[in-house]
Amino acid sequence: MEISLLSPTTQFLLPSFSKPNRRVHFYKPLKLRCSVAGGPAVGSSKIDGGGTTVTADCVIVGGGISGLCIAQALATKHPDAAPNLIVTEAKDRVGGNIITREENGYLWEEGPNSFQPSDPMLTMVVDSGLKDDLVLGDPTAPRFVLWNGKLRPVPSKPADLPFFDLMSIGGKIRAGLGALGLRPPPPGREESVEEFVRRNLGDEVFERLIEPFCSGVYAGDPAKLSMKAAFGKVWKLEQNGGSIIGGTFKAIQERKKAPKTERDPRLPKPKGQTVGSFRKGLTMLPEAISARLGSKVKLSWKLSGISKLESGGYNLTYETPEGVVSVHSKTVVMTVPSHVASSLLRPLSESAANALSKLYYPPVAAVSISYPKEAIRTECLIDGELKGFGQLHPRTQGVETLGTIYSSSLFPNRAPPGRILLLNYIGGSTNTGILSKSEGELVEAVDRDLRKMLIKPNSSDPLKLGVRVWPQAIPQFLVGHFDILDTAKSSLTSSGHEGLILGGNYVAGVALGRCVEGAYETANEVSNILSRYAYK
Repeated sequence: MEISLLSPTTQFLLPSFSKPNRRVHFYKPLKLRCSVAGGPAVGSSKIDGGGTTVTADCVIVGGGISGLCIAQALATKHPDAAPNLIVTEAKDRVGGNIITREENGYLWEEGPNSFQPSDPMLTMVVDSGLKDDLVLGDPTAPRFVLWNGKLRPVPSKPADLPFFDLMSIGGKIRAGLGALGLRPPPPGREESVEEFVRRNLGDEVFERLIEPFCSGVYAGDPAKLSMKAAFGKVWKLEQNGGSIIGGTFKAIQERKKAPKTERDPRLPKPKGQTVGSFRKGLTMLPEAISARLGSKVKLSWKLSGISKLESGGYNLTYETPEGVVSVHSKTVVMTVPSHVASSLLRPLSESAANALSKLYYPPVAAVSISYPKEAIRTECLIDGELKGFGQLHPRTQGVETLGTIYSSSLFPNRAPPGRILLLNYIGGSTNTGILSKSEGELVEAVDRDLRKMLIKPNSSDPLKLGVRVWPQAIPQFLVGHFDILDTAKSSLTSSGHEGLILGGNYVAGVALGRCVEGAYETANEVSNILSRYAYK
């Protein structure tokens, strides 16, 4: 994810979730749109005991967005590297925690909500055949932060900086001077997001912009999140240029000097800073990729163990609908959550497993509710309509909800005429008590918060569409995160487990777009490893 600390491009999403939900409410029995994958893969044969053995160049463990995109990246960018490729998923559907619901004229998300349309993301979209289904939010739509009882717009461009009322004149001057380098020097140790922002840009930028942004994107505590790990691009600006502004100018100069690369002419050209989805929601992407991969995707395959083969490569034992299947593969990519990977990798490397077990995933609930248009406060309307991406709520403002996305304003055909669809996130590192609340209590908490700033106090009760609680939602990139990852990776390498690769959102980043960018990086790593096999 790319952000500017002076002008946050707040996507108002909680981008990647990592464990089956505790409960869900919806109108009718769930109808899943998913690919149906067949039995054992290419190169299979029966073995004693009635089982089956399968040979593969690469096994990707996990059929969420990271695993599927790694598979597609291998197929499109490295078609000769891993012709015998398998993606295994323990559930009976692909997509992991991307979950789109559709009922009675409503279309809503219960996991990630949208993505930033970077070129890698758009490449994945086009290669999946979804270019014509892509929908983008209006880049001029405002974003809001709650402060002192009022929803205040966030500046979207430099020209807005002198006029927006979210910060005082003194706070703006402090931020500008700090960005130029008139601030205390770095402390010589890894800083939290809070430490970095207060030191560079002042208290107001942190309290009114960055703290709610951290809550809305990571559901995290900025006093514990690592600036280097969570917002590395901004952290590097100070490292490379001596200040945020200095680093920005240096980065611009380096881009001008870099060789020009031609942009893929197939890709759409988004206008301005915006977010994207698809005509029928985010679930279209994993389903489209799975359909293209066909029988390479194995559903309801539960991995029970991994061992190293004497001949090189790995043996993976699966419990499948067809019985026990053993897969012999040259490479393995683990895209499951870190705590799942920890359990599976413990027999291979105790130290790698211990490192992965240290990563923390707080709980988050996605609460989708609807109101009639007339329930929106008059002062929150623009030209008579609710317009904008959504709103974020600093923890100091007396509300429990982390943020609210204006789903029916952001993308078309998300709610029936005359209705407003709002996706609300509640919970996170600073509010783990949501796990003890019922669906009704969560809806009541969200409704109570919204009536303080967006919904008229005397409006009728909202229509509840879906409440999904994720007990372990988003991996937290805390101070020391990279050290934990380095320990896990180096432990696997030093114990002779080359070709066993860690992937997924705790490696690449929590935003959906970063998962896709990381997929291309992982596919390149797999290709390089397999190319060395060819010369052995």
